[in-house]
Amino acid sequence: MDKKQLYESLLPQVSALLQGETNPVTNMANFSAVLFHGLPDLNWVGFYTVQGEELLLGPFQGRPACMRLKKGKGVCWAAAASGQTVVVKNVHDFAGHIACDGATNSEIVVPVRVNGEIWGVLDIDSPEVGRFDETDKLFLEKAVETFVKNTQF
Repeated sequence: MDKKQLYESLLPQVSALLQGETNPVTNMANFSAVLFHGLPDLNWVGFYTVQGEELLLGPFQGRPACMRLKKGKGVCWAAAASGQTVVVKNVHDFAGHIACDGATNSEIVVPVRVNGEIWGVLDIDSPEVGRFDETDKLFLEKAVETFVKNTQF
């Protein structure tokens, strides 16, 4: 199964799983689990939510992570500040990368927008350099839209 087919099979699972549940913590937890166990070559999937001048760790799958990310630092804040998905093929080439897990070599961060405002980010890490591409970006943005539609904030 190629990457596009994999995502096309995962999106309905995400939608079905979130349908009928509106709690943000519950939905973040299950959403993270579906992606972590459904996509290959990942070592971390989770959420950070905007809390004033910081991003605060939310539900995730993977090793323990940085709990608070100071404004303006790292890939997560780059996505939150720009409002755009950030794909980093090699985190070691990203100025200001925050290394919560030394095994991470590539990363994608998708902003979570609620009522036009950045509410948080979906952060996904991989031990493989170049793991994420435009296909990941497209489908993960669709998955985040599904998360937002099914969650009460």
